[in-house]
Amino acid sequence: MKKLLLIALVALGAWNYYQKQNTPQPYSQPVESVLPDYAEQVQAARNVSRQPNFQCDGRQHCSQMTSRDEAEFFLRNCPNTKMDGDRDGIPCENDSRF
Repeated sequence: MKKLLLIALVALGAWNYYQKQNTPQPYSQPVESVLPDYAEQVQAARNVSRQPNFQCDGRQHCSQMTSRDEAEFFLRNCPNTKMDGDRDGIPCENDSRF
């Protein structure tokens, strides 16, 4: 019985080895890009959209701002703003519009 089991294991091992040796390997070669690379154009568009459309025009108070982004721009870039009473870098904290 042991001999039969040993023969079966050897036969199974030989069969597995034979299958692995005769399995064709996949053929791979570089494929040319079908679509053009738009990464540079996409990044340029993202950079344009990130640029603020605000400019310093003398406004100083939260009531004169139309958005929190605008208030943050004015606080960072414009002189004499009065939008950050506690000087923590967050403008118009008590304005409920934003």
